[in-house]
Amino acid sequence: MRTANPIHPEQLRNIRQCTFGWIDHSFLHRGYLARLSSEELLLYYFLITVADKSGVSFYDYERICALLKLPADDYVRARDLLCEHGLSAYHEGVFQVLPLPQARARSAPALAPPSRRGDFQTLKTILQTLSRET
Repeated sequence: MRTANPIHPEQLRNIRQCTFGWIDHSFLHRGYLARLSSEELLLYYFLITVADKSGVSFYDYERICALLKLPADDYVRARDLLCEHGLSAYHEGVFQVLPLPQARARSAPALAPPSRRGDFQTLKTILQTLSRET
């Protein structure tokens, strides 16, 4: 496994010495980065940045829209979708960034058995079978 050394080891970030939010690596690995729209990502990253240690913040929508350069409709859509995804909660002007939803256990799709003993399936056939089942 490849490891990288810091470019500036004298300037390491330290969560104990500053107040910044974090993004769980699972955010990438569970596909949220790929699935969310640019407006959802922008709002989510903003909420992480301004939240306290409990994930709570209370910026009003006008300030958020101004800072993020988002039209109000895009902000409302992104806010509502983040709530639907279980990434945040919103109530009467208060946001809470939530822990990432638990990963759903996926059962491995069963491959169709070869028609007779000793037959092999092509990779193309296996991939087609998998894509139909997901």
